[in-house]
Amino acid sequence: MEIAVASAPGKVILFGEHAVVYGRPALAAPVAQVCASAVVEAGEPGSGLILDAMDLRERVTLACAGHPLAEIARLALAELGMSEPDWRVGISSTIPIASGMGSGAAVSAALARAIATAAGRPFSAETVSALVYEVERLHHGTPSGVDNTVIAYGQPVYFKRGEAPQPFAIGAPLMLAIGDTGIASPTKVAVGDVRAGWQRETARYEALFDAVAEIVESARQAIAAGRVGELGPLMNQNHGLLREMGVSSPELDRLVEAARAAGAGGAKLSGGGRGGNMIALVTRETAATVANALSAAGARRVIVTDIG
Repeated sequence: MEIAVASAPGKVILFGEHAVVYGRPALAAPVAQVCASAVVEAGEPGSGLILDAMDLRERVTLACAGHPLAEIARLALAELGMSEPDWRVGISSTIPIASGMGSGAAVSAALARAIATAAGRPFSAETVSALVYEVERLHHGTPSGVDNTVIAYGQPVYFKRGEAPQPFAIGAPLMLAIGDTGIASPTKVAVGDVRAGWQRETARYEALFDAVAEIVESARQAIAAGRVGELGPLMNQNHGLLREMGVSSPELDRLVEAARAAGAGGAKLSGGGRGGNMIALVTRETAATVANALSAAGARRVIVTDIG
C-alpha cells in the first residue's frame, strides 16, 4: 500500500561554481525536466526500512554504514524523532549520475521528503536542505551548499556560503540547452584540485574567484532586468575563468565551442567540471540547431529547458 510520494528536481549552476566554495556568490536554477522520486509503501512487519534504488538495482538498509541512502534516511528519522519503521521505499531518478546536475542531492531530498510525508510531518525546504547538505559533506568533502539549496527550494537562487539563500527575480524567461559529456564529473576531485591550486597560488586564485563574483553580480542584475542577451558573453567569460582554474576538459570545451558556433548566445561548463554537463544560452529559433550541434560534437544527451 502506497503511503507517500515525493520528488526533487535536478539543477544547473548558471554562474559561480568553484568560486562559491570560497565565499563568492553563485546563481543556480532547478531543471524540472529531470527529477528523483521516492515512493513509500508499507513493508512486512519487522522488516525495517528497506530502500530500493531501482535504477541501480541496489537494496539498502540502515545497516549499510556510509551509504548515502542509509545516511539520509537515518538523518530524516532522527530529525523526526522516529524509530525505524517497517517501510519499503522505491527510489528512481531521471537525472544523469555524476554529471553536475545534482543527482545525489536530488535523490537525498526526495527520500527525506518521502519519509517525512509518510510520517505525517512534512519537512520545510530549509530542513530538507540542511539534511541533504550533511550527506553531501560525507561524499563531496567540502561542498558549496548550492546543490542542496536549489534542489530543496525548487526555485532559482542566489547563494553565498554562510548566508540565507535568496530566490532571485527573473525579468524574462531564458532558455538553456544542457549538453552531457557522458563522462562522470568527479566533484570531490575537482574541488580538491582547486583547493590545492589555491593553497599553492593563493593570490592568483583569489583574483580568479573575485572575477567570477563580478560576473555573478552582473548576471543577477541582467536576469532580474530581463536583459537575457547580456548573459551569453558573461557565460563565455565564466567558462574562461573555470578553464584557468583547471576544471574544464577537452570534451567540455568541444561542446562549448560547438554550441557557440551553432548560434548559442554563450556557453560554459556547469558544475564541478572535468566532465558532466555544459550549458548554452539559446532561443526558440536556435535551440534545435544548437542541440543538434551538441549531439554531433559528442553530447550523450541534450536537454532544453526554460528558466523562469
